[in-house]
Amino acid sequence: MLEESSGGYILVKTLLGLERVAATHIADLDPDARIEPLPRGLGGLVLVHTPHDRYVLGERIEAQVPEAEHVVVADAWCRASLDDILQQGLALARSRISASDTFAIRTTRRGKHDFTSIDVNVRLGDLVRRETGASVDLTLPDKVLAVEILHDLALLAVYPGSKERRKMRPGKAPLYPLFRHLTVVQMPYLGPLDACRAFGVRIGREIQTFEVGELVIAPIGCVKAEQLRVFLDGVFEGVESRYEIQRRTYGRRVHRTRVFVQDLYQLVRDRYRKDVILVFEPEGEPVSKLAHQLDQLVLQSGKRVNLLFGAREGIPAGIFRFADLVIDLSPGITIATDYAACAGLIALATLLHERLLQQSTDRR
Repeated sequence: MLEESSGGYILVKTLLGLERVAATHIADLDPDARIEPLPRGLGGLVLVHTPHDRYVLGERIEAQVPEAEHVVVADAWCRASLDDILQQGLALARSRISASDTFAIRTTRRGKHDFTSIDVNVRLGDLVRRETGASVDLTLPDKVLAVEILHDLALLAVYPGSKERRKMRPGKAPLYPLFRHLTVVQMPYLGPLDACRAFGVRIGREIQTFEVGELVIAPIGCVKAEQLRVFLDGVFEGVESRYEIQRRTYGRRVHRTRVFVQDLYQLVRDRYRKDVILVFEPEGEPVSKLAHQLDQLVLQSGKRVNLLFGAREGIPAGIFRFADLVIDLSPGITIATDYAACAGLIALATLLHERLLQQSTDRR
């Protein structure tokens, strides 16, 4: 039922294993509350019923219990039947959602029922839309009507959409389209075989993390075949392991980085003048001073962009003359081989993000 009194339910979401820790701290804030860690056997939850002002307690939990990942103060609650949820949700929407708002229904169902979360979202969303005149916005709503179902109990709450933490929101531009047009040229780490493999795995994972268009492993001259083979085995292992995670978890198509091998000097000869060549070595200019030049070379030139990273001995100085820029990522700091490409890609992203955001805004 929809209750007018201040007491009532709060649902606290925690990391798995921290339910009882959070419950103990909540009990310190309200000794009179009935607190159930893992209610109905549900991990990651703490169900709180307080006889006092639930909104005040909710604010105190958010302010003083860092183990609480999310705090949902219930505005209404009822039996977990579809009819009751629709009735209570509509009553709640009448008082909390206006025609000028956009809204979304977010339902999390735990337990067995004769309806699904989608059933609740669709039917309740349609009722709220027709009753209030508000528009549905599933991406960035002004208001969220949350339905939290715990077996036989349903909790309902309305809160601002700004409370939802999203990876992508206005003011951010996705960077993977930029990275897909880059080539990372990495000198191989050649040394003890166990180190060769470990370095290869780390480099492969980080390059695939950014979904870089291509990775060129670029030795110099004659190298030991076994060391190069083991390093390449590690690279492929790193690329594939990260790609499989991305493919399973991303809600979009993922680009698998292509891997090539070419002698470093031959690569520079092939790509000099027709491509952009950026060398990352401590002899260069601080990256913070190069935002304008990088914008022109990476975003405006229309050319393939090659990012060259050394290994134990670094990129040979003779290649500097053929580079469009020589860049120092962190003056006074020598960056380890297995972190250099990652640091270079993040530096580019940091400097170019605002320009990419402006481009996407202009296109709209």
